[in-house]
Amino acid sequence: MQLEIMPRKKRLPAGRAPLLLLLCQLVRALDVPLDSKLLEDLVQPPTITQQSPKDYIIDPRENIVIQCEAKGKPPPSFSWTRNGTHFDIEKDPLVTMKPGSGTLTINIMNEGKAETYEGVYQCTARNERGAAISNNIVVRPSRSPLWTKEKLEPITLRNGQSLILPCRPPLGLPPPIIFWMDNSFQRLPQSERVSQGLNGDLYFSNVLPEDTREDYICYARFNHTQTIQQKQPISVKVISAKSNRERPPTFLTPEGNASHKEELRGNVLSLECIAEGLPTPIIYWIKEDGTLPINRTFYKNFKKTLQIIQVSEADSGNYQCIAKNPLGAIYHTISVTVKAAPYWIMAPQNLVLSPGEDGRLICRANGNPKPRISWLSNGVPIEIAPDDPSRNIDGDTIIFSNVQERSSAVYQCNASNEYGYLLANAFVNVLAEPPRILTSANTLYQVITDRPALLDCAFFGSPLPTVEWFKGAKGSALHEDIYVLHENGTLEIPVAQKDSTGTYTCVARNKLGMAKNEVHLEIKDATRIIKQPEYAVVQRGGTVSFECKVKHDHTLIPTITWLKDSGELPNDGRFTVDKDHLVVADVWDDDGGTYTCVANTTLDNVSASAVLSVVAPTPTPAPTYDVPNPPFDLELTDQLDKSIQLSWTPGNDNNSPITKFIIEYEDAMHEAGLWHHQTEVSGMQTTAQLKLSPYVNYSFRVMAVNSLGRSLPSEASEQYLTKAAEPDTNPTAVEGLGSEPDNLVITWKPLNGFESNGPGLQYKVSWRQKDGDDEWTSVVVANVSKYIVSGTPTFVPYLIKVQALNDVGFAPEPAVVMGHSGEDLPMVAPGNVRVNVVNSTLAEVHWDPVPLKSIRGHLQGYRIYYWKAQSSSKRNRRHLEKKILTFQGSKTHGMLPGLEPFSHYTLNVRVVNGKGEGPASPDRVFNTPEGVPSAPSSLKIVNPTLDSLTLEWDPPSRPNGILTEYTLKYQPINSTHELGPLVDLKIPANKTRWTLKNLNFSTRYKFYFYAQTAAGSGSQITEEAVTNVDEAMASRQVDIATQGWFIGLMCAVALLILILLIVCFIRRNKGGKYPVKEKEDAHADPEIQPMKEDDGTFGEYSDAEDHKPLKKGSRTPSDRTVKKEDSDDSLVDYGEGVNGQFNEDGSFIGQYSGKKEKEPAEGNESSEAPSPVNAMNSFV
Repeated sequence: MQLEIMPRKKRLPAGRAPLLLLLCQLVRALDVPLDSKLLEDLVQPPTITQQSPKDYIIDPRENIVIQCEAKGKPPPSFSWTRNGTHFDIEKDPLVTMKPGSGTLTINIMNEGKAETYEGVYQCTARNERGAAISNNIVVRPSRSPLWTKEKLEPITLRNGQSLILPCRPPLGLPPPIIFWMDNSFQRLPQSERVSQGLNGDLYFSNVLPEDTREDYICYARFNHTQTIQQKQPISVKVISAKSNRERPPTFLTPEGNASHKEELRGNVLSLECIAEGLPTPIIYWIKEDGTLPINRTFYKNFKKTLQIIQVSEADSGNYQCIAKNPLGAIYHTISVTVKAAPYWIMAPQNLVLSPGEDGRLICRANGNPKPRISWLSNGVPIEIAPDDPSRNIDGDTIIFSNVQERSSAVYQCNASNEYGYLLANAFVNVLAEPPRILTSANTLYQVITDRPALLDCAFFGSPLPTVEWFKGAKGSALHEDIYVLHENGTLEIPVAQKDSTGTYTCVARNKLGMAKNEVHLEIKDATRIIKQPEYAVVQRGGTVSFECKVKHDHTLIPTITWLKDSGELPNDGRFTVDKDHLVVADVWDDDGGTYTCVANTTLDNVSASAVLSVVAPTPTPAPTYDVPNPPFDLELTDQLDKSIQLSWTPGNDNNSPITKFIIEYEDAMHEAGLWHHQTEVSGMQTTAQLKLSPYVNYSFRVMAVNSLGRSLPSEASEQYLTKAAEPDTNPTAVEGLGSEPDNLVITWKPLNGFESNGPGLQYKVSWRQKDGDDEWTSVVVANVSKYIVSGTPTFVPYLIKVQALNDVGFAPEPAVVMGHSGEDLPMVAPGNVRVNVVNSTLAEVHWDPVPLKSIRGHLQGYRIYYWKAQSSSKRNRRHLEKKILTFQGSKTHGMLPGLEPFSHYTLNVRVVNGKGEGPASPDRVFNTPEGVPSAPSSLKIVNPTLDSLTLEWDPPSRPNGILTEYTLKYQPINSTHELGPLVDLKIPANKTRWTLKNLNFSTRYKFYFYAQTAAGSGSQITEEAVTNVDEAMASRQVDIATQGWFIGLMCAVALLILILLIVCFIRRNKGGKYPVKEKEDAHADPEIQPMKEDDGTFGEYSDAEDHKPLKKGSRTPSDRTVKKEDSDDSLVDYGEGVNGQFNEDGSFIGQYSGKKEKEPAEGNESSEAPSPVNAMNSFV
C-alpha cells in the first residue's frame, strides 16, 4: 500500500443513502506527517532535510559550518566520515556538533587553518528504522592569490595595427571576475573596436592615437573573500602613420578556421569570436545545421560573444561566426558538444506499507553519457547489505513483496557519470497503524453563501484508510447533487447554500480500526451594496452626497471605509461620513475624482465606486426620460410551504412613473436558466405574496414597467426550495396497444420535473380485462413512459389507469382508459367473392365480410390482389406482376380500374388488421371483353412508281381483341395543299403489306390507317408520299440536253432573258406598267415549266409559303400535255407552280419571282429556286 495526499480532485454524485466518499489507493507514497499527536508513538526512518552543497567553498577567515539536518521517529543520531573514513568529532577540540542536529561547526577563527579541514565529508542520520546519508560534501577554502611579479615593457605601435593586452590573472577559488580600469579606478571604455575577451585579455581590432595611455590595468575580484588584486599597469603608445593601409579581417581569437567547445546541460554556453582589421570588422553568428533557439539566445560584448542559456543536447552542432568589413570576410566554425551530468527522470519516493503489502522503489536518471545506477541500503552498498527476502532488485527498481516490519530501511539511489552524481534517500516504513484524524475536533467553518466550502479531514493510517462523510449528528443522508473529495480527505461543497449549514462527520476506517471527527459549517449571507454611489456632476462651491447602503449577514459586523482615488480621504472638515453617506461640502476643483465605498467583514468585502466631476455653474439641463432602472435588493420573507413574500426596492423611474412590476421565477432544480411568468402587481407595490408549488427550487426576479417600456430584469433573488408533496396530476396520453399477440404495451406522457412535486417520482400502472371479473393488477415502475404486460390473450379489451406517486404519496385517482392487447393475423378469408365486369377496363368486386372475432385486431380494411394471367387472343400463359388495391374500413365491394381489354384476370380478397393480412380467398377468374385496338405500330410507304405506292405496316401493339380488318383511307394533295377526294379501302386483318395502283404520277397523297375489332375502330396512324414523274419524258429531256445545238440555243435564250430583265427593271423604275398581254406576247407557251437540274425532268413552280391543298380541276393531265384553251386567261393555269402576284395597277409581276417548294423525300425530287437556265430549258 502506498499513500500520498495530492491536490487532484474527484467528483462523486450524491445519493439518497449516506454519501460514501472513498479515497483511492495512490501510486506515489506519503511522508508520515510529523504531527505532535503522531510523534508520540509513530516511528519513521530518518529523512535528510537540509545539507551543505556538494561543492562547498568556505571563507578561510570564518568558522567552517557543515550543515546536516534530518527528521525521524525516534529522533536520529548523526555521524560523519571524512575522506571516506570515520570522522571522530570528540577527538578534535575545534569541532562541535549542534545538539539534536548533525551540523558541524569547526572553530578556526582563534586557531587552526582552513586548509587542515579541506576534504570530502558525508553525514549519516540513523535510528532504529534505518540510516539516511547526505551527499559527498567537498569542503575547500577560498583562495585569492597575488599576481606574480613581472616587468612589463611599454608597447609602441603604429596607428591601425591590432593589439592584445594580456591579463593572465592568478588561479583562484572560485575563479575571479576580470575587468580593466585606469589609475583613477574608472572602467576603460569598450566598443566594437576595443573589448575584453572571456579570458580577461583586452583586444584592439585596430588602435587609434587616442588609445595612447600608461595605465591599462587588469583587476581580478575574488567575490568569496571580497578582495581585489591588481596587475602592473601596461603602457601603450600609438604612433600616427601618414597612411593607414586597410586590410580584411583576421581572427585574434579563436585561432584557425575551426575549434571545439564542450558544455554541460543546463549551463550557459558562451562562444567567442574577436577579429582585427581595418575598418573594424562586424561579427555575425549562425548555426550551420539549424536556427538559433528563440528566447534563449543572447549577444554580449558587441555581438562578439554568443550566449545560449539552459543548453540541452539539442543545442549541439556547428556554430559559425563571420567577421566582415568592406575588404572581405572570414569564417570560423565552432563544433559544440553538450554533455550532461545525471539528472532525475524519476527519483525514488518514500513508501509507507502495512505488513504483507507490496511496493516498489523506482530510480530513473538520464545524462550524457548514460549514468550508472547503484543502490545502497542504510548507507551500505546493497551487494554487501544484510539480506531481505522481501526485496528484489531489478536494475533501477527495487520490488518489495509481502513486507514485514523488519523490511523497514532507508535506501539510497546513486546515479553517476564522469560529470557528476545524484544521490537520493527513500525509506520503506512498514507500519500497522489504525486510522488517526489529525484535524481538530469541532472545528467551525464559516463560509459566504454561493462560495466553496472546504471541510478538512487530515488523516493517517496503515493500511490506507477509506474516508466517509456524513451530514448531521445522526448520520443523515446528503442530498446535494455533487460533492468534491480531495485526496487528503477534505470535503468540498462547490457552491454552499443556506441548507448546507450543519454538522459534518468524517469517518476514516481500515482493517485495524476506525476514527471519526465532527466539524461544523455555518453559511453566511454575502455582504452586498444595495445602493451604490452614483456618478455626480457638482458645480464649484456646491455640496455632493454619495450613498452606500450595505446589506450583510446579521451575525457579521461590517466596517465601512471611504477612499478617494484609492487613497484615504483628505483630512478636511468638509468631508463628513455618517452611516450610509459621504458628504462633501463647498466642493473645490481638487475634490474631483473617484470615490470608493468599501464594506469589510471577517469573511468577505465588497466595494463600489463613483466619479465626481466639478464644473462651473451651468443652467439646469432638461430632464431625460427612459425605461426604469431594474429593481434591486430582492428579499424573501414569510417562507411557507406553498407561499412566500417577495419584496424589492424600485430602481430609478427615469422621470416616467412606474405603472407595474412583472415577477418571473426560475426552477433551478428542473429547468435551470428558464424563466416563467409568475404574476404582475401595481407600480405602487414593492411586495408580493406568491403562490408556490411543492419541491421547486425557486428564484425570482422583478422587472419594472413605465410608459416607455420594460426595464431590464433585476438580479435573481436567493433560492428557496419548497417542501415535497404528493403529485397533483397524473400522466396524460395513456394508451394500451399490443406490440405482440400476447402482450399489452401501456404508454403515457410522464410528468415533468415541475409537476413531480417531490423526489422519487414513480408510476402505479394498473390493468384488467374489460369484460372479465378479474381484479386490478398493479405494478409500480420508475420514472419511465412505458410498461409491457406479457401473457395476455390476443386482442382483448383492457381497462387501464396510470397513477403518479413520489416519496410523499399518491396523486388523485386517475381516469380509466380502454386499450387492447396485441393483434394477430386474421384467421378467416372473405367469402362469396363475386366479380361483375362493367366494361373492358373496369370490374366491380363484391365479397362477404369476415366475422369480427376472426379478425383478431382492429379492422383496417380489405385488400384485393389481382393479376393478368392469360391472353385471350394468343392463349399463352404470361405471369405478370400482381397489383393490389386496399379498401379501408368495412366496405364489402370495390372497383378495379385500369384493366386491359380482352384479358384473363385472377383475383383474391384478404382482410387486413393492424398486424397484417389474413388468408386469401379462393381465386376468382374473370375475362374482360374486347376493346378498340391501339394504332398500328408503324406505317411505311416503299417502292414509289409512276402510278403506284406500296404500304407496309406492323399490327397494333395492343390489339385489345381479335382484329377483323384494317381500314385505309387516302386522298391526293395539290400544290396549294388542298385535299382531294377521299378513297376508303378495307384490307384483311392478316395483311401487313398493300400496293395501291393507278395513282396519279408526281402527286402527293395523304394516308389514314387504322385497325378494327368487334368493339370498333382503333386509333389511326397517318403518312404522306408522292408518286414519280413520267420516265419517258425525263429521258427525252436528258437526251436533248446533251446536244450541242441545244446548248447554244439555251445560251442565246439566257442572254435574251437577261436583256428582258434589264429592260423590265428600267421600265419599272420609270413607273411603267408590265401588263399581262405583253407577257403573253413575249412567251408563246405559258405552261412550259422549268427543268430540274439534277435529273433533267420538268418540275413545278410553287409558292414556298403557300401550302394549301390543290383545288379540284387544277391538276395537269396525266399525259402531261397542255391544251391551249385551258390556259387562255387562267392565272392558275398560267402560274402553276408560280407565285403569281399583281401590282397595285393589276399588272402581273410574278413570273420571274416565283419560288419552288422543296418536295418531301418520298417524292425523290430535288427543290431548286428558278434561274435563267431553268427558264431557258422551259422553252425547248
